[in-house]
Amino acid sequence: MRASIGAVAGFLLIALFSVNAGARDTWPTPPAAAVPPPQVSGPLQGGTADHTKFDQLKGPFSSGPEVTVACLGCHTEAGDHFMQNIHWTWSYTNEETGQQLGKRYLINNFCTNSRGNEGMCAQCHAGYGWKDESFDFTDETNIDCLVCHETTGTYYKTPNNAGNAACSVMFEGKPPIDLAAVAQSVTLPQRANCGACHFNGGGGDNVKHGDLSSALKSPPRTLDVHMGVDGLNFACTACHITNRHVWAGSRYQVVSKDTEGTGKPGQRSDVATCESCHGLSPHPVDSLAGFKLNDHVQSIACQTCHIPEIARGGVATVVDWDWRTAGKTKDGEGYHEEGYIQGNGNHRYTYKSIKGNFTYDEEFPPAYGWFDGQMLYTTIDTQFDPQAESIEINGFTGSREDPKSRIWPFKRMHTWQPYDKGNGTLVYAHLWGEDDAAYWGNYDMGKSIAKGMADFGLPYSGEFGFIQTISWWPITHMVAPKEQALGCGDCHTPQDSRLQFVEGVYMPGRDHNRWLDIIGTLLVAGTLGGILIHGLVRFFSPSHGSKGEHH
Repeated sequence: MRASIGAVAGFLLIALFSVNAGARDTWPTPPAAAVPPPQVSGPLQGGTADHTKFDQLKGPFSSGPEVTVACLGCHTEAGDHFMQNIHWTWSYTNEETGQQLGKRYLINNFCTNSRGNEGMCAQCHAGYGWKDESFDFTDETNIDCLVCHETTGTYYKTPNNAGNAACSVMFEGKPPIDLAAVAQSVTLPQRANCGACHFNGGGGDNVKHGDLSSALKSPPRTLDVHMGVDGLNFACTACHITNRHVWAGSRYQVVSKDTEGTGKPGQRSDVATCESCHGLSPHPVDSLAGFKLNDHVQSIACQTCHIPEIARGGVATVVDWDWRTAGKTKDGEGYHEEGYIQGNGNHRYTYKSIKGNFTYDEEFPPAYGWFDGQMLYTTIDTQFDPQAESIEINGFTGSREDPKSRIWPFKRMHTWQPYDKGNGTLVYAHLWGEDDAAYWGNYDMGKSIAKGMADFGLPYSGEFGFIQTISWWPITHMVAPKEQALGCGDCHTPQDSRLQFVEGVYMPGRDHNRWLDIIGTLLVAGTLGGILIHGLVRFFSPSHGSKGEHH
């Protein structure tokens, strides 16, 4: 029987280069810390001031902006610096495509759009009082210093204007905030500060990203080797290094293949890539396995092997959202259903009148594809075929031939959401508000869209439908310990390969080619035959010794 080159090459890869499960179990790992050390926040550590001793912060304060004025009294340049970053502007222009991006303008396939819904959505804006287009982005006293720097855990944000009673009730009854105590607690940002917004993107815990959830507030190293409290205990800014209040790393400008590495001297501050800390040859070359793994870095992102599953840590992520079913009521009132129990035991909503049906998943493999760092967005101006089966609301580009591309892991999100049937565009829907056009109150999608489009002078045919949209989210958090990384057999296998849908590359063990199979079979057979003949010749030929022994 002729063996295929794929099977033979796969066997040789596993035999020569892979590290089997038993060997992986013996790899050295950092010892667990008995008491978690302080979170590592990047190059700026060990503050030189005790803010509890500042008279300016002892209050009393009647509002957040009053605290900001006190902060800026000492940090005189921080306001100007902060107003340059995307956490403040919510705006980004892609230099390659010319597209106007940022939360301020984009449509997503979660709660659809923040524009026109700033009263609710801008809870996650690092500022105060953004209700509508009249917000003053040049007023530094509108900056919210506390959301990123307080450490009491008692600080919270509420909507900037009133919504319908059915929604605004969610924010009633919260305890008052002791602004003086909160202001005196400030330090470098901790995971909980960043997570207040980033863990809850899309309307709930881990709804959007799949690799950012509340499980990362105080995770074990088995969930994330960088953030684990019993390991390195990194804060987010240890990788997303800050320079004048601008952070490294961006969803809009991804470095998919870092070719500079650590730079000189030491860690680079302009990117948040694996290579900026671990270098371009991250695996020790003390074996053939290490050599081969370093060779893979040219084509495969570190995250592909080192994040084998997403939505880990007991917190599920939404993988499907159906707006078609929204708007159902009981006795004229909205309601919700809890139909999913996630790994940590918490119940999750599977239906809400204001949003429709949700489907969850956790601890599942990501999707994979060639990625050059460029995301392509369907914006409010993008026209598409209204008869299309689905559209990518944010797709990505890349190929095997592109030197900037590598194989990356992604979360794939599927949604049914409203669109303009007549014009073939997505729509702004007016969701939050106390007026009679707000969908989260009247459950009238047509009226909601008409107002959302009219408020910004956008054309609307008056006829809406629902279209399937897909979004892709690059995965880069929840890095598992190296002993849990993927092995060769996870990809180089003819059955259920992790990369079975990745095209443009020949993978031994996964793929087959008739002529390559024949050549590979002949090479292996020839090698084995040569070894056998050489052994027989040596065995039967007399030695040069006096007794005539065989070799």
